[in-house]
Amino acid sequence: MPAFRYRAVGQTGSIDSGVLTARDLASAQRQLRAQRLTPLSVSPTAEVVQPRASGGKEPLSLPDAETARALLGKISSGTRVKKGKKRFDREDVLRFTAEMAVLLNAGLPLDRAMKVQIDSAADGAQKTLLEELLESLKGGKALSAGLEKRPDAFNHFYVNMVRSGEASGHLSDVLRELSAYLERAKAVRASVISALIYPAILAVVAVVSVFVMLGFVVPEFEALFEDMGESLPLLTQAIVGLGDVVSAWGWLLVSFLLATVWWARRWSATAKGREWIDLKSLTLPLVGSITLKYEVARFARTMGTLLHNGVAMLRATDIAVGTVGNSLIRASLAELPQTIKRGGRLSQALDARVFSPAALQMVRVGEESGSLDTMLLELAQVYESEVEDEVKRALTLLEPALILGMGGIIAIIIMGILMGILSVNTLVV
Repeated sequence: MPAFRYRAVGQTGSIDSGVLTARDLASAQRQLRAQRLTPLSVSPTAEVVQPRASGGKEPLSLPDAETARALLGKISSGTRVKKGKKRFDREDVLRFTAEMAVLLNAGLPLDRAMKVQIDSAADGAQKTLLEELLESLKGGKALSAGLEKRPDAFNHFYVNMVRSGEASGHLSDVLRELSAYLERAKAVRASVISALIYPAILAVVAVVSVFVMLGFVVPEFEALFEDMGESLPLLTQAIVGLGDVVSAWGWLLVSFLLATVWWARRWSATAKGREWIDLKSLTLPLVGSITLKYEVARFARTMGTLLHNGVAMLRATDIAVGTVGNSLIRASLAELPQTIKRGGRLSQALDARVFSPAALQMVRVGEESGSLDTMLLELAQVYESEVEDEVKRALTLLEPALILGMGGIIAIIIMGILMGILSVNTLVV
């Protein structure tokens, strides 16, 4: 099998080199990427790859290449080759940022680092976007100028961070910090989503269980109760009636439920619907506190990161306000850039209904000490920790509430059936 000499960048930024065997050049590059190495150069060589020492033991006898491919073909016969994505999503942005930081830190020029990214990118939106960025660089434009043309993938915060790195000459450091920022945001989203999976499963199981009980179990007892008429207990009559409705019109109820979900999604996309949802997310018990702290943490993290990397105060404030997701909180901060422009202080301009006295005090201390960026990042860290704790606490209450609710509804259905059976036995006696 042909041998290839390679030079590649590891995850820590160190340069690794050596010789490997592969069927062709593309296979050699895939082997390196599988080892979490970013290839810089891969070229054929006449060198022989020496087997590693095995401590005096006989070396393992490996199957030949054809046999290995045949066996792997059986394993993956049911899988399909992954096609290129149609859009450059958050995962792609995070991967691009982290890999560019490693490549630039290893000393590669920007255009060479972009070529390495293109060579390892999958066909589709990812490769197309990277090629656009490379063409922009070849045209003499800065990286931030190319990123600014793709607001669908790179927001204002990202572009201004890159622009600050270009201005200061520390682009690799800024990209590494951006990667850490995106990683933290991903971790927060993932923790919330993973925490909601179990309650969501419980809610679905509860709805399906009640539907099955009313639509299939209760009608089985209807023949037993049909001669009882009005003498049946009121609870049994209500459950039998619900069972008839679900059994006869179940498909219509499911269709109505799906139509309601579709309408709710459409309505939530409107300005009025968005405003109503944002208001409820701030006023509901448990959820309101979590939402408020999450938005404050996002504002503080964004602004602190921008200021730390040399972005002007006015520009950083404008960008940070734009990253706030809740429309009501964003509206309360809308005048903040203008206040800063008139010479006002950030601690005095922040809305006391959104920022707690402790948060305002931290901002004021940062202004007085000249370390506003550090205090804002510290504030974000504090609020992010509180959000995680409150999410766990809320889910700790939600899970048993769902279990008790589901058990209670099923217990009522069973109680109604048993009461009817007892009434039939009493009548017979």
